[in-house]
Amino acid sequence: MKNSFNKHWMYSAIIMVAAGPALAESAVAPAKGADKVGTLEALTVNADRKPEQQEAKARLDKIAGNAAVVDNETVEQGRASSAEDVLALQPGVFAQSTSGNAAAKISIRGSGLNTFYGGYVLGTKFLFDGLPITGPGATQEDFLSIAGVNYTEVLYGANAFQYAATTLGGAINFVTHTGYTSPGTYVRLEAGSFGYRKQQISHGGAAGDFDWYVSLFHNERDGYQRLTDNKGKELVANFGYRITPQLDTRLLVRYREEQLINGGTLTLDQVNHDPRANPAPFGRDKGGTTMIGSKTTYVFDDDARLEFGINVDNYPLYNSWRYSTTPNLWRSTDLNTTLRYLRSGDTLFGKPLDTSITWSDTRLQFGDVRTHDRDSWRFLKQVRYTGSRDTVLALGGELQTTATSWLSAGVSLINIDRDVRTVHSTTPNTSIYSDAYRLDSWYAAPRLGVRYELSPDVQLFGNVSRSIDPPITWQIAGGGVTTPFTWPLVPQKATTAEFGVRGSHGRFDGSLTLYRSWIDDELLTTVVQQATASTDAVVANSNASATVHQGIEAGLNARLWEDDSGADVSLRQAYTFNDFHYRHDPDLGDNQLPGLPRHVYQAELQYQHGSGFYAQLNLRAASHYYVDYANTFEAPGYAIFGAKLGYGQPSGRWSAWVDLRNLSDKRYVTASSTAYDLAGSDANVFYVGDGFSVFSGVSFRF
Repeated sequence: MKNSFNKHWMYSAIIMVAAGPALAESAVAPAKGADKVGTLEALTVNADRKPEQQEAKARLDKIAGNAAVVDNETVEQGRASSAEDVLALQPGVFAQSTSGNAAAKISIRGSGLNTFYGGYVLGTKFLFDGLPITGPGATQEDFLSIAGVNYTEVLYGANAFQYAATTLGGAINFVTHTGYTSPGTYVRLEAGSFGYRKQQISHGGAAGDFDWYVSLFHNERDGYQRLTDNKGKELVANFGYRITPQLDTRLLVRYREEQLINGGTLTLDQVNHDPRANPAPFGRDKGGTTMIGSKTTYVFDDDARLEFGINVDNYPLYNSWRYSTTPNLWRSTDLNTTLRYLRSGDTLFGKPLDTSITWSDTRLQFGDVRTHDRDSWRFLKQVRYTGSRDTVLALGGELQTTATSWLSAGVSLINIDRDVRTVHSTTPNTSIYSDAYRLDSWYAAPRLGVRYELSPDVQLFGNVSRSIDPPITWQIAGGGVTTPFTWPLVPQKATTAEFGVRGSHGRFDGSLTLYRSWIDDELLTTVVQQATASTDAVVANSNASATVHQGIEAGLNARLWEDDSGADVSLRQAYTFNDFHYRHDPDLGDNQLPGLPRHVYQAELQYQHGSGFYAQLNLRAASHYYVDYANTFEAPGYAIFGAKLGYGQPSGRWSAWVDLRNLSDKRYVTASSTAYDLAGSDANVFYVGDGFSVFSGVSFRF
């Protein structure tokens, strides 16, 4: 080992006890060929223009599993309003808006499989610049407006080890613009169907060792369904300062105010004959969601890296603020602390070794939900969540065994603490369960992976991993007067095997991944009573008997034609196969789990001229799927076509575009809630998709 190892011997000694995935961000030198112009992946950029995406891609390519980088500049060639737009064309990822705004159902490999939209995303960890916004109460959708995002990292399942994510779905990390990636003054205007309007103005720059990026956003939408208007405003700020050549720090601020009314679920008959109906709207008033964080990095003389991050996330929510007779106020303040030590260049048994230690702690400093009567403002119920916490210590490393093969291993030690109690209720508890729930348990999630380089441009990979999904606070006891405590929920546990190939050859690049997860105690949700015009839905959460999630994630991009002037025709494709089912349940046998299509296919065919003009046709198709556990009623399949036309000045100073969606004005279902047994009868469990719509936008950089 090199001499400088003595400075940090204790850290590496610990890591070598349980080596894990290649996470050393200090070793993000471009991979072979990374200095070339990118081909047709989501990252289609020139390394000279966007080295930060190239570095991110090189780092994720060192993971023995599926991961991707999405460049937001590509997304912004059309409407860019939510995570649905960012996560399109990512195989294995289901992201569909349920009311035309940031309120999206997002699932990776079936994570949070059948949770109906309630303003939260389950089973996946979300971060901004490596700082988590997911806590013991899951992820609220407030910041999924993708405001100020430069690029996005999608890490499937245990491949999100580097972010201390231990959930089945993995992690999604949004990386914010800095003064270096978005210099000057930038103005963007979007408008379109159903009253959609979005405005942005930002300014970024650098002076000496200081850089800054500040952006203001405003958005409005009247809605496709009746009574689904929403409006919001958001501030994003990123300030960086290089204190010394080895030490730098960055301050991150996000603030969002939002009022929105979400569309209620419809029957299939309503979707087909009156899709704009909204018999049970419910409103959500966000008085000012705030994230304030700091990330400081020190690089040692031997290129080892120490990162420290801390952020406070505050989520006020007045739920059902319109229409419901018993609205409720949710308050949640999370304190997140992250410490990561990364080093490369050591040796073990004479072989190169990269190692890491990550510690992550998310603590609910204060959290509760209070329900009251709208007319009298009588205080009806209060459930408190304060003190609930998720803590992860992840130890890992990667050993290069030959010139073309790597072995990675690691373990995450996980402490889950849930403290949920009803402190006030005007309705007596007549159930057999207590008004208090406490869970304080440790779990271990090991991981073992291999990578093999068939050629400098093609890799094989495989891994076996363990995941742990803790129950969310409000799954145990939520708002609503009559909502009882759920019987003692336990964490969901899964063992996943994953194998795949990724790379490029000539005009083609892509990836193919096959996975299977054996799940115990899967956390599932059933709608017991659908919402009405004046009452909220009643849901039940429980641990299931043994289940399986397995599938195929395939992406293939091709440059079909090009000429010497720089014009080309490209085709991007993404296919997902989902097979989620019970394993010999005593009542349901091997039934399919409801909530997601078995087949999803997306494609974009685009002509790009060297002058900056582009024209695109796109397709999203999904198969039918069950919406009840008894497998008696299905959501129909669909195929939706769209088109884009645009021009982006090669200098990047201005651009303009038109984005047409659902060209055939098809009436279709984007997502669904789930029932236990519909006995083959239609029910109001369906979220309707937007009809034919046209959006346009312009941007200027000064």
